[in-house]
Amino acid sequence: MLEDQTWTELRDLIKSGTTTIIVPIGGVEQSGPAIALGKHDVRVKYLAAKIAERLGNALVAPVISYVPEGSIDPPTGHMKFPGTISISDKVFEQLLDSAARSFKLHGFTTIVLIGDHGGYQADERLVADRLNREWGNTPARVFAALDYYEITQGAYVEKLLSSGAKSSEIGTHAGLADTSLMLAIDPSMVRMDRIRTAPKLGAADGVYGGDPTRSSGELGQIGVDLIVNGTTDAIREFIANRRPQ
Repeated sequence: MLEDQTWTELRDLIKSGTTTIIVPIGGVEQSGPAIALGKHDVRVKYLAAKIAERLGNALVAPVISYVPEGSIDPPTGHMKFPGTISISDKVFEQLLDSAARSFKLHGFTTIVLIGDHGGYQADERLVADRLNREWGNTPARVFAALDYYEITQGAYVEKLLSSGAKSSEIGTHAGLADTSLMLAIDPSMVRMDRIRTAPKLGAADGVYGGDPTRSSGELGQIGVDLIVNGTTDAIREFIANRRPQ
């Protein structure tokens, strides 16, 4: 973790070849009555660390917790539920831009953005594309690793279905897939007693298109492995295909 280093330790790591930094992007939002508000922050920090370990020459930046979550007045989407925090897309993009410029200044040449929430994936790509055009004559590049999120919507769902889960259970938010991932990463964030005792949860509760009743850490570990392996491979491919300066 970047914040665990002293500045001299970081300087020496960069000089010795640790020039990749992963920027984990989370968010604070409702995830139904059974998952704590910090789900995205906790999940992306954990998975970013696992990806950095697999890469072997990467550090992880502090989690970006303030992200677009919908309009505030009038409230839309998750903002209708207490605890969700939102900023504008413009402010979010400026935040990513400034962070990336900071990392470039200090010698990082591969800046990887990984986002745990679907609402700002396009912002990640926009910032990466803009900076890569600007930095065309420098060694530094930004990689919007959208594979990280796409795996949760594609390969993970397919694996859950092949493992016996029903499409009606998986859901898009706070259903079986989402809840199982959290049980694998940090079970203290999940209130399984509320899932077992509550009547069927729905959109009014903040659970969209799924049923978390049969969620388990074992099912979540399937997603962890897919996300870590797939994102690591994507980062390695990005680095390998870069044009030398």
